[in-house]
This record gives sequence, structure tokens and C-alpha cells, in this order.
Amino acid sequence: MHAPNTVRRGRIVTSVASAVLIAGISIASPLAAVAAPDENGGAARNDSDQTEALRNSIVNSDAKNVILLIGDGMGDSEITLARNYAKGAAGEFAGIDALPLTGQYTTYALNKDGTPNYASESASTASGWSTGTKTYNGALSVDIRGEAQATLLELAKANGLKTGNVSTAEIQDATPGAEIAHVSARSCYGPTATTKTCPEAALENGGLGSISEQLLNVRPDVTLGGGSKTFTETAVAGPWEGQTLFEQAADRGFQLVNDAASLDAVTAADASAPVLGLFTPGNFPTRWVGPEATVGGGDLPAVSCTENPERLDTGLSLGSLTSKAIDLLSSDEQGFFLQVEGASIDKRDHAADACGQIGETVDLDEAVQEALEFAKADGNTLVVVTADHAHTSQILGSTPPGLSAHLVTEEGQPMIVGYGTAEAGGSQQHTGSQVRIAGYGPGAANVVGLTDQTDLFFTSANSLSLNRDLNSLSADATLSLSAPAVKPGAKLTASVSGLDADWQVRGLVESDPVDLGQVDVLGGDASFAVTAPTELGEHIVTLTGAQTGTELTATFVVAEDPAAVPAPSTPADPAAGAAAGGSGSNGTGILSTTGAVVGPLAALAALLMAAGTLLALRHRRRQAQLV
Repeated sequence: MHAPNTVRRGRIVTSVASAVLIAGISIASPLAAVAAPDENGGAARNDSDQTEALRNSIVNSDAKNVILLIGDGMGDSEITLARNYAKGAAGEFAGIDALPLTGQYTTYALNKDGTPNYASESASTASGWSTGTKTYNGALSVDIRGEAQATLLELAKANGLKTGNVSTAEIQDATPGAEIAHVSARSCYGPTATTKTCPEAALENGGLGSISEQLLNVRPDVTLGGGSKTFTETAVAGPWEGQTLFEQAADRGFQLVNDAASLDAVTAADASAPVLGLFTPGNFPTRWVGPEATVGGGDLPAVSCTENPERLDTGLSLGSLTSKAIDLLSSDEQGFFLQVEGASIDKRDHAADACGQIGETVDLDEAVQEALEFAKADGNTLVVVTADHAHTSQILGSTPPGLSAHLVTEEGQPMIVGYGTAEAGGSQQHTGSQVRIAGYGPGAANVVGLTDQTDLFFTSANSLSLNRDLNSLSADATLSLSAPAVKPGAKLTASVSGLDADWQVRGLVESDPVDLGQVDVLGGDASFAVTAPTELGEHIVTLTGAQTGTELTATFVVAEDPAAVPAPSTPADPAAGAAAGGSGSNGTGILSTTGAVVGPLAALAALLMAAGTLLALRHRRRQAQLV
């Protein structure tokens, strides 16, 4: 069936949890540990009043880090089913069941006309907690009008935090994809599908690109999962046209890993050298296998689940990937945001595969344990465990007329699992039920009671004190040139710093014009190599942030004798600078400023003198949208 005890990172994980200690908070052992379930109080899980323990678990302070762990399709029934099988009816998961503050949240989506859709799916639900904005089924991090909404991962990155995205699915799948992409259809993994299905996003049409291409633009510090097949596709437009996405990633400085050994060799990850680990062409193989449900399956002899011979190296389990991501993201004092998904609870529930979904729930529990272990030691980390939506599996007392499977649990007892939302061979459906959400650490009290999925966005963003006005995060960017005057055809460098909310910047010498192309912004900084025109006189370099639309300009002089070019005096005020050649205008970025209302910003222009260079600094900021 499965190993009842395993040793991980110096501790023993037992099949039935004893008292769980979280940062000094005792979660009481079930009385069943000392009394039989058929005795009075023998099945009780609390052996004392919990008021003080709960009071102590409320941490009213900001978090330095946030770890979100998502069990895809993990409704209450899926948790109970897995617990019964792996731990017994009176048992506990050492991770999922150990978070002290719990609640429920609603998961409904919207139709494109704004009316509620009661049966949501993974793209709309992931978009809900990623952006705080509800959307329609199938869409990723756009609203019902198709406008891109800034995500938690993007906002964390713009605020200077490190970021990570881990999944046992293809990394382009709905849950991980919602943190790094904005598309009208979740199936637009690569350039080929995007051209066909999401033409508004295709690079050749001026869009943001496929989910994979947007991932390469956002550059999370750590990305681990499946989906390598899509990265063999070739870009059809943009700076890397004609190159595969793998070639593009290598050219842009990603550390590419594809097995446990190469991942283990990675010792650091940051904006200059982010880690992209793609370990399977598609989704990860499941941990356990067993009989799929059939009509009358509940009447068959009860069986145990078995290890899947195709399972990946245990160094690539969800728990080990979570541990590695935490190690890489917590290596400095920046703070981080990490999302982790146990993807195939949902996928195997669709297939009426009880053993598959149970094993993936056990996998997620191990990942939660890794997160809690770090959070207990750190003291400044919010951990949240929840699901995107509920699913179809049910624990039944007798064989139903539809599909069912018959399993024998850890306690040696038979358990019938029923699936009643599709016929044999069909895909079992999601259900619209509210689902469990649990938290530990600073801000965890905000998951208590009944909330909505979009509340999780604000719980996370507020705990991290994220500035959600993206324009303001790039507004103080500055542009400098390596020389104030140069000879015709000479080389100079245009450097920008402080472009914190932009992942790429485009460059242009306006007088020719000469397109300088697009480069990645690393930690707010980027630079362009500029070849001076042959035409004598003043020339303007313009750099534009691709995400916020922030625009900066600087003027240089082309002269036969650059040393003889006089240095102009700096104007006394910005208005004089604008009159002397600088200018300002309002622009529009591609991402909505999530959760903020900002009025139109006044144009800002200034002439700066630096080593005899006449610099005109112009910021073009877009008006933020109310979302």
C-alpha cells in the first residue's frame, strides 16, 4: 500500500499524528490515542479548551514571506477520502490538518456578462486569488472584458521580493499559469496554440505572447514543474523569432534543469539567473495507482493502492521541490512569494481514479509540512493551504448505480468511493461547493469564517504590504548616457535604473529612427548599446517600460569634436526643462493596477546636467484603472 513511516529532513512522519506543535501552539492529540473510539469521548479530537491556543495563533503583524499551497480539486470530500485511506478515520495529516486557523471560501466564477457561474474551473479560480478579480471560466488573469490584471507574483516581484512557482502539472497549466500570464484561453501554452486560439495575445499581433513566453518575460526566480514539450516550440515573432523557447530561455540567462541531480546542483537563483526546471514533457506521473472506478466497482473485493512505477525520482516529489524552492528563495533578506500546486488531485478525480487522487493529496501534505517547518523556524511567514474548487468524489455507504471503487484503508477497513457526474470514460465534473482554507502565521486570521476566493489575494498582498500601484513603482526610474557628446558612428550606452514594475524595456533613437530592440529589466536595471547617427546635432534616446508604459528620454550630441560641445546650464525648474526640450505625457501600461484608484498623474519633465550631458527625463505614466 504505502510506507507508514518515512524519514525526511531529520524527522519521522508517522501514519497517525501525535500532538502537533506549531510555534509553541499545541494542537491537541485526539483522545482516541488513549481511548477506543467506541468509548465516551474516544473519537474527540480536542482534549482541552482551545481558546488560548487560538488566541496565541493570531499574529497581527506583516509577513516577510507568503507560501500558498493549492490542492487542485481538493474539496472537503477529497481531503476526508485521503485521510481515511492514508491515516485512518481518527488520524491527522501532519501538514494539511495542522494549520490552526481555518475557514471556508466561495469559488464561483463569472460569465462574460457579469452574472455568476456557480460551477467554476481552475483558470477562473486561480485568477481569482492571483489577482483579486473574478473572471470567466477558461481565462487567465484577465477580467471579463479581457483586461490584464496584475497578479500576486507580479506584484511581489515589482515590490522587490523574490518569487517562485511550483507545480506537479505542466507549468503552463491553469493554476501556475494564472500567476505569470494574461490570456483569454488557458490552452494557449505556446506560440502555435496562441496564434490559433488566443490571437489577441500572439506576439505577431502585438500581444503579450503565449503562457510560456509570458513566463520567460516575468522571470520568476524559481519555476519548477512539467511542460517541457511546449518549450521545444519556435517563436514566430519578437526578438527571439525562429528560436525555440528553450533556446530563448538559455539566451536570456535562465538556469535550465531537467532532473533531480541538476536541480540539486543549483545553489542560487535571482533575477539575473532564474531557475527553470521542467522535468517532464507533460504532467508529473502520480504517486499511487489503483483501479479506476467502474459501474458496480463497490461490490468488488476491496484493494490497496500501489506505488506507481513511473513516479519520478523522490528528489522531484512535491515536498522536495517545495523545500528546494524555499531554500533558494529564502537565501537573502528580500522576502518572497511562493505558490505550490498539487495538481493531479483534480486530474485523477476527473478520471475517477481514487488511488491517483489520494496519493497526490498525500504528496501535497508533505509539501505543506515543508512550508510549516520553514515558517515555524522563520517566524515571519504566512502559510495558506486551500483548493481552487471542489470535485466529485464521495465516500459512500453502499455501491451506487454509477461509478465506484472499493479500497481498503490504513485501518484495514473497506471504503467505497463513488463518482457520479459522468459516465465511464467521461470526465467527472467539478462541483460548486465552498472549499476549505487554512492558515498559519502573520495574517492567517483573515482566512477564518466564510470568505471569497478573491479575499485570498488581499490577505496575501496586505500581509506582504505590497504596493499595488505599479506605475508608482517605476515612476522614479532614471536614464543616463555614458557620454554627453560623441563622434558620428561612435558607441555609447543608455542605462536605466529604478524601472521596478517593468520586466522588459524597449529602446529607440528617435531622430533616425533606430529601433534598439527590447531587453530584460533585472532588478529595475537595464542598458542598451547605442550607435550614434552620422547626422550632426542633438539626438534623443527614448526607453519605454513594456509593462507600465513609463517613458524616459535623454539627449546627446553628435559632433566632429565632442570635446568642444559646450555643457548647457541646468534649468531651474521642471517647467523650464520641458520648455528646453523635455516633455511629459500620459501613457497606458498593459497591467491594471490591482485594487487601487489613482488619479491622472501630471506630466513630469526635467533637464539634468551630468558630465556635460544634456539629459531630458520624461516619465509617461498611465492612468490606473479601478478594478
